[in-house]
Amino acid sequence: MESVLSKYENQITIFTDYLEEYPDTDELVWILGKQHLLKTEKSKLLSDISARLWFTYRRKFSPIGGTGPSSDAGWGCMLRCGQMMLAQALICRHLGRDWSWEKQKEQPKEYQRILQCFLDRKDCCYSIHQMAQMGVGEGKSIGEWFGPNTVAQVLKKLALFDEWNSLAVYVSMDNTVVIEDIKKMCRVLPLSADTAGDRPPDSLTASNQSKGTSAYCSAWKPLLLIVPLRLGINQINPVYVDAFKECFKMPQSLGALGGKPNNAYYFIGFLGDELIFLDPHTTQAFVDTEENGTVNDQTFHCLQSPQRMNILNLDPSVALVVFHSKKNPTLIRLYCKRKELRQQRNYQEILKENLRMFELVQKHPSHWPPFVPPAKPEVTTTGAEFIDSTEQLEEFDLEEDFEILSV
Repeated sequence: MESVLSKYENQITIFTDYLEEYPDTDELVWILGKQHLLKTEKSKLLSDISARLWFTYRRKFSPIGGTGPSSDAGWGCMLRCGQMMLAQALICRHLGRDWSWEKQKEQPKEYQRILQCFLDRKDCCYSIHQMAQMGVGEGKSIGEWFGPNTVAQVLKKLALFDEWNSLAVYVSMDNTVVIEDIKKMCRVLPLSADTAGDRPPDSLTASNQSKGTSAYCSAWKPLLLIVPLRLGINQINPVYVDAFKECFKMPQSLGALGGKPNNAYYFIGFLGDELIFLDPHTTQAFVDTEENGTVNDQTFHCLQSPQRMNILNLDPSVALVVFHSKKNPTLIRLYCKRKELRQQRNYQEILKENLRMFELVQKHPSHWPPFVPPAKPEVTTTGAEFIDSTEQLEEFDLEEDFEILSV
């Protein structure tokens, strides 16, 4: 373990105001649905990227499961990418896509609360502890490397205990997104005398109340849509390149999870044929809340030039991610109503049958098992403390084993 830690120690590079290694070009850079002109908007581009929460390897946190590892260096990169993706969804939910972060500037209370969801403690809802132990139910031992689909399944289950954010996390199967199933997950019955008995116990709700964000005040849950894909056999098929890049242009885009074998990255945009990503392969010390209840967030933002890789070097197993906060969202306009899409020049090529990355259908396929919206097990602890041992994972069904990134 010490050799692993030393390998990843102190890899943080110093922030620069310039993207000197980027070409002097008139091309647009797309970052999670927003465009930047590289030649004239370098500072805006850096500001947009640095506003994304950046989660990396950490060391010296409390041992996972009480006796497990106290660092995720060397194995937790996909878990950290999943955290980054989910954190971006929560920022969009509570602060909006245009929210910006500035060093040493006081941030909204919602920002601090989002950050605290991901601290490396077992009582934080999306901590490395919770994700690693929930991965046991997906056939992954603590300390074993995850793929995009595994981390998606883990986040789907952990979200069931998150009353504050109240997300409906839908992970597609067999390259198919089913509108009917999504509506069943997102629809919430209004609280009434008939449904009052279904309210979670006080122990679950007391610490999860926030103005305007309770699951029981809205008739529609925000949707986090994750679409695991395989876009080739041993390497990405070039026919999917243009369609893949178009996904980063959607306003609802949360990017993609993927990378190379055993090296996961969070892809947030592209320039030409190069993908821009946040890299979790930096080991930093564990950070906890301070006496005033806030978190020093300086190490949770990437203050360096964004990294890039040629899209053809991407492992073909990826997961596309989209976030919708409104009722009856227009799901992936690339694949909804063809007559509308034909009017948009940007989407002409991806309408060809052999280029479509996945299917979007209205009705649940008749040959599939019936769809049952996921529900959390009956527990008496707070949502973030429910996993103290792997025995409690037995109440979850083991998902079909689907390894995403090749080893």
